[in-house]
Amino acid sequence: MTRAALFDVDGTLADTNHLHVVAWWEAFRQAGHRIPMHSVHRAVGLGSMDLIGHLLGEDRDTDQDAVIAAAHRTVYGQWLDRLPALASAGQLLRTLAARDWRVVLVTSASGPELDALRRAIDADDAVHGTTSSDDVSAGKPAPEPVLQGLELAGAEPRSAVFVGDTVWDMQAAARAGVPAVGLLCGGIPRVDLERAGARAVYADPDHLLSGLDTSPLG
Repeated sequence: MTRAALFDVDGTLADTNHLHVVAWWEAFRQAGHRIPMHSVHRAVGLGSMDLIGHLLGEDRDTDQDAVIAAAHRTVYGQWLDRLPALASAGQLLRTLAARDWRVVLVTSASGPELDALRRAIDADDAVHGTTSSDDVSAGKPAPEPVLQGLELAGAEPRSAVFVGDTVWDMQAAARAGVPAVGLLCGGIPRVDLERAGARAVYADPDHLLSGLDTSPLG
């Protein structure tokens, strides 16, 4: 039976969530919106348009959406050449690949941003496939990104594990019928990840790697 290890990227393999918070905060500020950073942080992990809708509400002026998203890309783009991978992120992916897991990245990042993240993690030799926001019609917490990851791996939900750092990751995995592992390195509290469906919670990729044999990926 094919086993699939599905991974979110931002906040899970790369230490980028707080960079996104600052970039989104500035993008909203430029558009005349005062959004508290803690609210932005809670929304990170949603696709761009979903994040804007989540924070501004359904009655917002949607003509601003594309402008805000573009401003976020511009601000965030200044860090693309130095995005930091989390400790042992690449080693974790290579270890799983060596144990016959098909590793698939499931992310809302795309284009140059995704390329920069993959360079930072530096484990393309271990990655079986990648699904991005360009490949799905609905992002997390919808199950479609996780289901797309399963399809790329050629695996069934019961033989897969999803690893992420946000409640949106946990909810997407649950809706796809895939067991989820939560990581705290994205800044979301353990209790929130567990309430959203995490079967196990670890501090970061290094912590998961050190306890791999007794984890859901063991």
